[in-house]
Amino acid sequence: MEGIDIQAIGRQAVQEFVNSQQAKVEPAQRVELQEERKRREQLEKRLNEVVEENKQSRKMAEEADRNATVRSELQRLGVAKVDLAYKAVQDGITRTEDGRLVARGDGGETTLKDYLTTFVNENPEFLPARIAGGTGMTATQKAPAPGRETVDLERIRPGMNADEMRRVREEIVRVASQSLRGL
Repeated sequence: MEGIDIQAIGRQAVQEFVNSQQAKVEPAQRVELQEERKRREQLEKRLNEVVEENKQSRKMAEEADRNATVRSELQRLGVAKVDLAYKAVQDGITRTEDGRLVARGDGGETTLKDYLTTFVNENPEFLPARIAGGTGMTATQKAPAPGRETVDLERIRPGMNADEMRRVREEIVRVASQSLRGL
């Protein structure tokens, strides 16, 4: 028995046992690694989608802010046809890197306020008419005819006098016919 190395046999047996255990565990670990890789790739894909959605949301918010700022400035300048004026100037207005709204034109870069003021002064057709009247003037609301009493809404109630009810109905017909004619 002297020629038998018991330690070598023991090491060899332990090594074989460890190898057989690893052979059993490795396929499960590979599958787990593949599943983990798929989850990571899905998370990365979703993260990229969220980043893109965030960019789109910021872009839309900046556009809405630019839109509101330009429209409010046009209203402040007294423009009557704000939508039409906005469509005319929107392409020339951009946002700088520091967040200011500026207009880039022939004269270079100008502030939004100066650009819109110049635009309104050059295009007075966007401002309300200065003189009321003319051939396109519609009739103004007329006062009730003399001797004709207006109807008080507070006095209309169930069981009211038949004469008062007749006057109320006549007044309703009169107002409705004026509305239909555009008076």
